[in-house]
Amino acid sequence: MSVKNNLCDFVLFGGHGDLAFRKLMPALYHLCSDNYISSESRIITVSRKDISREEHIELVKQKLIEFLPDDSFSNEDFEKFKAQLYMVSVDFSNIDSYEKLKDLLNQYDDRDRVNYLSTSPDFFGSICQALSKWELIASTSRVVLEKPLGKDLQSSRDINEKVLKYFQEDQIYRIDHYLGKDTVQNIMALRFSNRLFMPLWNSNHIDHVQITVAESVGVEGRWGYYDEYGALRDMIQNHLMQLLCLIAMEPPCSLDANSVRDEKVKVLRSLRKMSLSDIETKTVRGQYTQGAIDGKPVPSYLEGHDISSSNTETFAAIRVDVDNWRWNGVPFYIRTGKRMQRRNSEIVLQFKSVPHSIFPNNGATICSNKLVITLQPNESIELKLMNKVPGISDTMRLQQVDLELNAPLETKRKPDAYERLILDVIQANATLFMRLDEVEAAWKWSDEIINGWEENIVPLKTYTAGTNGPSASVQLIAQDGRSWNDE
Repeated sequence: MSVKNNLCDFVLFGGHGDLAFRKLMPALYHLCSDNYISSESRIITVSRKDISREEHIELVKQKLIEFLPDDSFSNEDFEKFKAQLYMVSVDFSNIDSYEKLKDLLNQYDDRDRVNYLSTSPDFFGSICQALSKWELIASTSRVVLEKPLGKDLQSSRDINEKVLKYFQEDQIYRIDHYLGKDTVQNIMALRFSNRLFMPLWNSNHIDHVQITVAESVGVEGRWGYYDEYGALRDMIQNHLMQLLCLIAMEPPCSLDANSVRDEKVKVLRSLRKMSLSDIETKTVRGQYTQGAIDGKPVPSYLEGHDISSSNTETFAAIRVDVDNWRWNGVPFYIRTGKRMQRRNSEIVLQFKSVPHSIFPNNGATICSNKLVITLQPNESIELKLMNKVPGISDTMRLQQVDLELNAPLETKRKPDAYERLILDVIQANATLFMRLDEVEAAWKWSDEIINGWEENIVPLKTYTAGTNGPSASVQLIAQDGRSWNDE
């Protein structure tokens, strides 16, 4: 791939944070090693830590060795990569401290600049204000915002308004790393390039859709943050809503960023509003207690945090209805949780049963077809079909078989989602990023549930760590005559 147009200054605010070392710097290392970014581009870490460039380079090296797989780090590649690494110490809340950053950036003032804000959202406004004051924002400048973008609609608006004072909407890239996964992007390819699926992708043929993002880990070192947000704000309002949009959206007129995002916004605006009775019957929230995962005991959510109670949910399950012609009568069941039985993220499209079965099948059920899109731990797409059991028997017996729809990987290494997204920002491709009206539409729908939960319309259930959530989540889908894909 030519990198002629991928010359930029990539300015990483909060570049000594956990996300930067675990995800962003490894992604930049691979993009540079694989020649997706010009070797003349600079990667400028902006941090409150006051260390020399040489100390910064050594720290980056040690973190890459720590977080990259054993066969991914190359001393030879790093020797080239380190020439692109720069370091500036800045107090994010002190505008005057940005002068050193201005001096460094103005060495090449004709370059595109990507400002990646891997900091607390509390600093987004002050960082953008400082960039503006020091005249470091040009028409080609871009700014990347990491979540969380607020705790509700109003706080989200406050954050976005501060950034919009200094950057235009088309310069702002609100990142959701789920959208960088190959299999997530493949949803559009599967839907809109295969005639086989196009006529089936509607309420005439699909019975229901399940979206699950399950994690076996707890909140780890994020307890303070997580207890303020919970599963609905942390996962459903953004990640799961984005997945739902890709499944439910109408065909865009092109792959142009606004064409795709226009269709996603239509889905979000079609979500049925939740009345108080709907919240009571169509939502479940839970919090994990002590249990075991992989045979090892794990503590409860509250244990070790010097607190006797918390109303924060670590699990959420919701029945979502999309009120439009394509999806009328097709429920979307979404759920996410910490400390569940296994790490698994998948989308299941359950097709309707055949109108009439001519196969006795020894009394066994004729399973409905399913399309299962797995996002983690291993990305795959499988179509589950019924097929004859080989051999001779008195009656024809059927069994469910899996048709794998996975494209062969053409490279030795599977790129991380952040590599795709960072490259898209550098190339000014906003297709996989959230537009302001998307964010607001998702918050408007989520706020109704959040407000209902705060009034305790749905009591907080408990579930044992290492299980698939509270029994109420089984009842949520069972009351419609259905079951979760893992049961």
